[in-house]
Amino acid sequence: QVQLVESGGGLVQSGGSLGLSCAASGRTYLITDMAWYRQAPGREREMVATVGNGGGTNYAGSAKGRFTISRDNAKNTVYLQMNSLIPEDTATYYCHASIQVSMKTNLEAWGQGTLVLVSS
Repeated sequence: QVQLVESGGGLVQSGGSLGLSCAASGRTYLITDMAWYRQAPGREREMVATVGNGGGTNYAGSAKGRFTISRDNAKNTVYLQMNSLIPEDTATYYCHASIQVSMKTNLEAWGQGTLVLVSS
């Protein structure tokens, strides 16, 4: 249905910034909400930020004020700008898309993940 490919992860020093991108392909016209999740070693995957089709956003408490999610529907791409990074932000970051196949059927797609390492 929909394929997601993340890019932009890497190593950054504490206090630094990093931007992630996620490009969607396939039946992208079915995508409604998009989001970024992350999973640190030994921890459960958690939502970082979401953005709706109309641009409305929602953030986890840990991301508020530091991270900004945005999307470019023309490019089928969602972004996550991360500022003031701290070692606790170290995780694999995953792109997520909600896919409305029909009025009653919603699916989801996940990217393969991109690793963000924040050194102290």
